[in-house]
Amino acid sequence: MSVIAGILFSLLALLSEIIGTVGGFGSSVFFVPVAGLFFDLHTVLALTALLHVFSNISKLWLFRGNINRRLLLLFGIPSVALVWVGAQLTAHISSETATLLLGISIILLSTLLLIMPKLKLKPVAGTAIVTGGTAGFFAGLVGTGGAIRGLGLAAFGLGKEAFIATSAAIDMGVDLLRAVVYLQFDYLPDSGLIWVPVLLVVAWVGSWMGKKLVMRLEETFWRKLLLVLLLLVGIWLVISHYLPQTAAH
Repeated sequence: MSVIAGILFSLLALLSEIIGTVGGFGSSVFFVPVAGLFFDLHTVLALTALLHVFSNISKLWLFRGNINRRLLLLFGIPSVALVWVGAQLTAHISSETATLLLGISIILLSTLLLIMPKLKLKPVAGTAIVTGGTAGFFAGLVGTGGAIRGLGLAAFGLGKEAFIATSAAIDMGVDLLRAVVYLQFDYLPDSGLIWVPVLLVVAWVGSWMGKKLVMRLEETFWRKLLLVLLLLVGIWLVISHYLPQTAAH
C-alpha cells in the first residue's frame, strides 16, 4: 500500500470511529466496506475485530458508570453465543449476500421507525435476545452487526451515555471472541500487523472526538440522529455490496 493510500485509509477509519461513537453502534458498519477497498475480506474481518476491541475499551473508559447491566446480559449472552457461529461460517461461505440482506433489513426498519416515530420495538426481553443474537451472528459473519443491536437498544429508551456504554460493553465480548477465531484462522497476515498500532490510536482519538460531539447533542435530536445514521448505514452496506472490492484482493 502506498503512503497516500495508507493516510487515506487511516483518515477514513478515524471518521468511521467518530460516526460510530456518536451513533453508539460502533465503527464497523462504515469501516468494513472502507477497509474492503484496501484489503482482502479475511484481513478486513481481523482488523475490524481488533479495531472494535480497542474502541470498546476506550468507550468503556470514556462513558464509565453508565452501563445498564440488565440489558448487557440480555443482549450480550446471545450475541456472544452467535458471533462464534457466524465467525466459524466465514471459512466456508461468502458473506456478500449476507451483507446485502443486512443492509436492506436496516433500511426498511430504520425508515419505518423514522416515518412512524410512535412505532417502536417493544422494550421486552425477547427484543433484546433476538436483536442481540442477530447482531452477534452478523458481526461474526460479515464483520458488522452493531446497527441491528442499535435498533434493538433504541427500544429501551436509554440516555445517550448509557446507550453508548451498554452497546460497547455488549460489543466487547463479541469482538474478543471473533478476534480469537479470526486469528486462529490466520486471517491477519504479517503485512497487516503494521496497522494494529494505527487502529489503536484511531480507536482512542475517534472515541474521544465522538464523545465531545455526543455531549453537545440534545437528547431528542440525538435519538432522531441515531435512526438517520442507521438508515445511512443500511444504504452504505447496499452500495458497498456493488463496489469493485475485488481490486484490493
